[in-house]
Amino acid sequence: MQKIRKAVIPVAGLGTRFLPATKAIPKEMLTIVDRPTIQYIVEEVVASGIEQVIFITSEGKSAIENHFDYDYELDTVLRKKNKTRMQEELNVISNLIDIVSVRQKKPLGLGHAILMARKVVGDEPFLVLLGDDLVLSETPCSKQMISLFEDVQESIVAVQRVPLDQTYQYGIVDGEPNGRNRTIRVSTLVEKPEPGTMDSDLAIIGRYILMPEVFDYLEQTEPGHGGEIQLTDALHALRNKRGMYAYEFEGTRYDAGDKLGYLKAIIDFGLCHPELGDAFRRHLHSVARKL
Repeated sequence: MQKIRKAVIPVAGLGTRFLPATKAIPKEMLTIVDRPTIQYIVEEVVASGIEQVIFITSEGKSAIENHFDYDYELDTVLRKKNKTRMQEELNVISNLIDIVSVRQKKPLGLGHAILMARKVVGDEPFLVLLGDDLVLSETPCSKQMISLFEDVQESIVAVQRVPLDQTYQYGIVDGEPNGRNRTIRVSTLVEKPEPGTMDSDLAIIGRYILMPEVFDYLEQTEPGHGGEIQLTDALHALRNKRGMYAYEFEGTRYDAGDKLGYLKAIIDFGLCHPELGDAFRRHLHSVARKL
């Protein structure tokens, strides 16, 4: 039985939806309460048993790598000031997981970014997480998907239900139930369908488990809109050859690359914060009374 040991996290995007905040700061480094978005993503894969993270980076993204690296100067300052708790927390971050960075030299799309990981991933199934998709759940979303993979041994896309009048904003899948809870075997996969052309409300979010054959299809995929290599095209080919499952994960997903989604994430993650949650909840109650 094949295991999922590696996670690919594309972080090469420019973050234009969040300008001007992302002009000089990678969007993945914008904070949700007291840690950057990308740390939540990495902590999810660590909690899911992943052994190695592969960042697909670009120029100007060094802050992400630096965040997970050991900082001798900062460590020394914290030690001298007896800030032991903060020192320990930063050391935990730098030792979370084995991290490899691969540069995407040209902005040729998500499919191309994933293709850049081929040499590091090798011939084994792997997890893909988008750097601005957060999921708040009791069991990490990635862990839920890995549990399903151990059963089906095929590619899996995480999905959530969206209003039918919003399906044109997502990749939408349809298929047949297969006796497994919250799971369908994918028969149709359409990227941003025209309104009214699909009955399914199952939208793909930024979590995938992919079989290694996807690299062959990504290599053969011709650039589409905007000169980008689309992951969806490769998923079509992979589904035809090996089959594919869609899993309706348990939890709440936030598009942290969108301003409103980012604000929602701050509120919900803030309410769950072990130190700030209660005080923050009281503040929100006081704000709500004034609305």
